[in-house]
Amino acid sequence: MSGSKRRRYDAEFKRNAISLAEEPGRNAHTVEQSLGIPNGMIGKWRRQLSKDGLLAFPGNGIEVLTPDQKRIRELEKKLRDAEQARSDH
Repeated sequence: MSGSKRRRYDAEFKRNAISLAEEPGRNAHTVEQSLGIPNGMIGKWRRQLSKDGLLAFPGNGIEVLTPDQKRIRELEKKLRDAEQARSDH
């Protein structure tokens, strides 16, 4: 029994597929069929792009963080490190 391997699509492919589906005379279903991607993927990618904008499709397990969220993470780590250092003394 052979297991089907999940295909991965890069950000450029996803954006191009969305653009194709938005061309006059085309729709998501026909583009999905012609590109050989599962039904409903373009709709999912559209929602993700609409929600996350430029941060959409970061890649293999990379968490999407805004610059503010990154700064908060950095500050939280510094605070934890300082608290740990103080408790070690």
